[in-house]
Amino acid sequence: MKKITRITGAVLAAATAVSLCVPATGCAKQEIIGELTVINYGEYLDPEMLDLFTAETGIKVNYEEAVTAEEMYTKYSSGAISYDLVCSTDYMMQKLINDGELQQIPWDQFEYRDNIGDKYFDFCTAFDPDNQYCLPYFWGTLGILYDTTKVNGPIDSWDVLFNGEYAGEIIMQNSMRDTFMVALKYLGYSINTDDPDELREAQQLLIAQKPDVQAYLVDEARDEVVAGNAAMAVVYSGEAYLGHEYNNNLEYVVPSEGSNVWIDCWGITKNCEHPEYAAAFLDFLCREDVAMANFEYIYYSTPNEAVIASLDEEDRSNEALVPSDSATENCEVCVQASDETTALLNELWMELRSE
Repeated sequence: MKKITRITGAVLAAATAVSLCVPATGCAKQEIIGELTVINYGEYLDPEMLDLFTAETGIKVNYEEAVTAEEMYTKYSSGAISYDLVCSTDYMMQKLINDGELQQIPWDQFEYRDNIGDKYFDFCTAFDPDNQYCLPYFWGTLGILYDTTKVNGPIDSWDVLFNGEYAGEIIMQNSMRDTFMVALKYLGYSINTDDPDELREAQQLLIAQKPDVQAYLVDEARDEVVAGNAAMAVVYSGEAYLGHEYNNNLEYVVPSEGSNVWIDCWGITKNCEHPEYAAAFLDFLCREDVAMANFEYIYYSTPNEAVIASLDEEDRSNEALVPSDSATENCEVCVQASDETTALLNELWMELRSE
């Protein structure tokens, strides 16, 4: 364990460990000097890392969870609990930034920020243009999980969802933005378009496709392909990785037309009274041993290049686990839509589902 360092502006001991340790194994437990209250998605951080952080720094972490980004925002905005740190997805982080709910992250207090690859900060510029407010945490893509025993050769285009070849064998996402994204990229449009004509064209394509769709699902989409009940499904890369673990006949592809890159980030709230504590926690998450523990707990794609470099060749070449630059070349990050676009999408989605 390295010597503790002092963060400017506060009496904060931020210890740096070269290997994981907890007080029970002989590591010295720090006196409690303060607290942080954070909110994150459920099962989205190895709980042992919270104990480790407290043991090293003396900062107690009060940990709250939310199921969705919307639930997180509801809890945050209610004011019932004063949160210091939030973790949410791209469009919700954009909303928090636009609403003035986040303060700038003091990057000069970080030791391990450079473990996060530049391309992930580049993704964040879609909603945090100057990389002032968001620390990338986990990320991934939306693509097609397919059963190689049920399709005619490798898949590389969204066309397989619309050409009628796999009628009744297709599962789409029961998600307005995700399903419209597929149609928009296939048509050559941006997933963030606010052009009503482009949105209506995408709806008409999805209506024409509907007789070929077995079901619109979310978490169950992967399971249906794993079980052999469908030839393919639109799923997120993390789900695709788990699907392959259950059935090695499955492959995952980000179609060549492009897709959605999602990225979840941490931010420091405007009400955080000790941003130096928050910075210490975020820097801790960037440390290789901690990031590896969280990666192995969650198995979503990590932006921590130190962790990626330590993976074996099989994992590094797995597109569901470590999407390549070529796979994401034509991808976009989903940003917060205008009220008018959201209202139109809701209308078009309801029409589609009622057809």
